[in-house]
Amino acid sequence: MVNTMLQSKYDNAADLHIHAAHAAHAHTAAAAAHHRGDHEAAEELSSKAQDYSMEASEKTSEIAKQIHLPLKA
Repeated sequence: MVNTMLQSKYDNAADLHIHAAHAAHAHTAAAAAHHRGDHEAAEELSSKAQDYSMEASEKTSEIAKQIHLPLKA
């Protein structure tokens, strides 16, 4: 049972890393598109970045509830 718990912690960390990496990449791509003057692409990428950021936030909340940690405002 201990191995399952440890694996779960590693899975949670991996999920958070993936969501955060997607968000960071989309933010960087949006900034690059904006710098190029491609404002339509920048807007779309910025929207995707926001979605990824919200997914990461929701995943963090789920994990905090699983381990009974209070979330700071």
